[in-house]
Order: sequence, then C-alpha cells, then structure tokens
Amino acid sequence: MLNVNVSCRKEIDGKMIGSEKASLFYVTGKISIHGPAHLVVSQNLVTDNVAVVEGETAIISCRVKNNDDSVIQLLNPNRQTIYFRDMRPLKDARFQLVNFSENELRVSLSNVSLSDEGRYVCQLYTDPPQEAYADITVLIPPGNPIIEAREEVLSEGNKTEMTCSAMSSKPAATIRWMKGNKELAGKPRVELTYDKMYTVTSRVAFTVSKEDDGVPVICIVDHPAVKDFRAHKYLEVQYKPEVKIVVEFPQGLTREGENLELTCQAKGKPQPQRVNWLKVDDDVPSHAVITGGDLYIENLNKSYNGTYRCVASNPLGESYDDYVLYVYDSRAGEGAPRTVDHAVIGGVVAVVVFAMLCLLIVLGRYFARHKGTYFTHEAKGADDAADADTAIINAEGGHTNSDEKKEYYI
Repeated sequence: MLNVNVSCRKEIDGKMIGSEKASLFYVTGKISIHGPAHLVVSQNLVTDNVAVVEGETAIISCRVKNNDDSVIQLLNPNRQTIYFRDMRPLKDARFQLVNFSENELRVSLSNVSLSDEGRYVCQLYTDPPQEAYADITVLIPPGNPIIEAREEVLSEGNKTEMTCSAMSSKPAATIRWMKGNKELAGKPRVELTYDKMYTVTSRVAFTVSKEDDGVPVICIVDHPAVKDFRAHKYLEVQYKPEVKIVVEFPQGLTREGENLELTCQAKGKPQPQRVNWLKVDDDVPSHAVITGGDLYIENLNKSYNGTYRCVASNPLGESYDDYVLYVYDSRAGEGAPRTVDHAVIGGVVAVVVFAMLCLLIVLGRYFARHKGTYFTHEAKGADDAADADTAIINAEGGHTNSDEKKEYYI
C-alpha cells in the first residue's frame, strides 16, 4: 500500500530559495511506503502521444472522464512534477499552463529539444493512483538534400549515376527520384550516426538520350517534419547532328531550265559549325552556288540528275540527308489529261447492276403470286338440280351472267 502525505502552503509574499524566488508555493511532506506501490493504467484518465518538430511547441493534455475531485498532476520522464493542479513546482519556464479544470490539465512545452523526448505521465490521485502516458517524439528534419553526379556533361547513349543525400534527421528520411515526369528506382542506404541521427543516401543509374537534354532530375525527400523537400539537377546531353534537307524552290516538278534551291538544316550538341554538300558518285555541277547550308543550281538540265547529300558533323559523330534530283522536260505536267480512277467507276457500275437485278427479282416474285386468279359462274345451280336435264337447263341459265366472268393474265 502506498501512503503519501503531502502538505502545500502558498507564499503570499514569496520566499527566497537559494538565489531564486519561489513560485507562489512550495511542497513539504513525508512519503512512507509500505509494501509495493500499485498503479493503475486508467481508462478514466486519458492522454495522447505527441510528435513535434525540434524548436516548436508541444501540447500535453491530461483529461479525466469522471472526476471525483481527485488531484491531477503531470510528471516528466524523470517523474518530476511539472504541474500539480494549476501550480508549477518545476522551474522550467518553457512549460506553461494552457488550461486547468476539473476534467483537464493542459500544458504547453515550447522550444522543444531532443532532450525533452520521452514518456510523460498524467497522474490522478485516487486509491490506488491512476496513470496515463503521453510519449513525446521529437522530429528533426534533414538538411538540404544534395545531388551529386558522376559526370556533369553526358553523351547520348551513355549510362550515368547520381546520388542524393539527406543528412542528420530523426527519424530516417525516404528518398524518391524523378526524371522529368518519369519516376526512377533508386537504391537507398541508411546510416545511424554517433548522435543518434540518420543519414540516408540514395543512388540511381540510367541511360540518357538526346531527348533528355535539359530535363531535370529531381531528388524528393519525404520526412514527417518537412514537406516538398527536393533538389534539382538538369541534364546536359551531347548528341550527334540531326540533318534534314528542305526544298525551297520549286514547289512541284523540277523541269529543265528552272532553278533549284535546297536548304540543309542541321541540329546537334554541340551545334555543327559547318555543313558540306556533295553529289553521290559524281561532282557537284561547277556553276552550283553553295552558301553555308544552302545549295543553289540555275538552269537545270537532265545532266544534273542524281543524289545530292548534305553532311554535318560535330565531335560526337556525323549525319547526312539525301535529296534525289530528277529533271523533267520543260513541258512536263502541263495540259495533262485528268486521270480517272477506273476502279472507282467499275465499282459504281457493279453496284447499279446489282441493284437492278434485286429489283427485277422482287417484282417477279410479286406478280407470280397473283397469276391465275379466275372467277366463273358456269356451273352455278347444277349442284341443286334433280336430274341431268335440269342441271343443263340451270347451267345454261348461267350464260346470262357472262359479264361476271373475270380473268387475269400476266
């Protein structure tokens, strides 16, 4: 059984204890313990665990569902009394009373440090005493993430490797990678430092293409103490030229006597400084004019037919594009009869013939059903005659109604 005798006396004018003034009260008493102490983890007394970022403020709340005027107090991890009802015996001004009532003792702890981490005790003086526990976890955010690359300048088709580090955090951070809008899979490594902090390093490897030039690689650090913590590194990828020949003139057939103008467009990294024109398996016409990437030939004739090639190069390689020149007669394409697609005409005719055949079949079946419809009264009255002579006479009488005969012929 635990017997506790405590006496509290308020100081009106204050009392000097050592070199400090007492905080309105001091506690005297004598604690005698007989046998083991019995504490009850109470369902009547409740509190909450707290996670707080280093340097910020934590709130500890001790709540009583049904209070019978018992005393509520709050103890630190060393079981020193922080607040006894609404009085603070502990001389740590970072603890401040937020609310005190019969059902709650709420205390704030400002400028939280790692040394404040631990289990705080809400205690209700009943017989036996009731306790509830609030664990304060101090979160320490990592430092700014740092990206390091194996190469600063990359070549198309090469494989590169990058690392990202998030240092001195608690708990350990997690690292994700993005290349543009695509997520990359990294390989993390977690280290526990001497001061019980965590350093996380993630490594990622991938192959680059020319489309990756200027694309950001992003290291994203996830941690309970920070949001959207990231670092960027933009890729610089070199690649050999891309070459394309554009026909500036003419816009149709190339005819004898006309002029030809071609432009060679070359793009690469680094940018090609110059381009070359040549004719495959032959020489470029002597009077052709080459200015930078432009090729100009006057007064075309069929001797100029052939393949003209534009070649561009940079330190990463060489590329080219071809243009096949065929010079037509000077009157080619003029007054030419309009071509007719015979396949289309044949298809239309076939559809019309098929429709006509279907129509004839439908009409034939219709008239065949009405053929042979015939009405006559020649034998009218023969069935009722008493003898053959009377039947003949009655039958002959039917000839007077010859206008009622109807015949249909198709």
